[in-house]
Amino acid sequence: MLALRGELDYASAAQLREAADAVLAGPQPPALMILDCSALEFCDSSGINVLIGMHQRLAARGGVLRLAGVPGSVTRVFTLTGLDQVIGLYGTVADASATVPGDHGASSVPAAGKRQR
Repeated sequence: MLALRGELDYASAAQLREAADAVLAGPQPPALMILDCSALEFCDSSGINVLIGMHQRLAARGGVLRLAGVPGSVTRVFTLTGLDQVIGLYGTVADASATVPGDHGASSVPAAGKRQR
């Protein structure tokens, strides 16, 4: 698990990428990686690109990326960009840990504001 705080933007996205690379470069990358986003205040396109890259690298190895405790303002960005349709959002780290890794679409984030398809 990695904990994010403050802003995930152009200035900080490289730090997250480096931390994720360190975890994923090991001999046995995790089947499940959880990002605790409860202290995340902002995320821009640079941060979204890093999250997508993490998701793709984990998925290529049979792993899953989950975001936990995403604040409402950041959830809105993820919903508007469709990231919530690719990466599972969970209310808490415990929720993200408790579900089966193959269940990519599960989300305990309230459905209010979800896009209609």
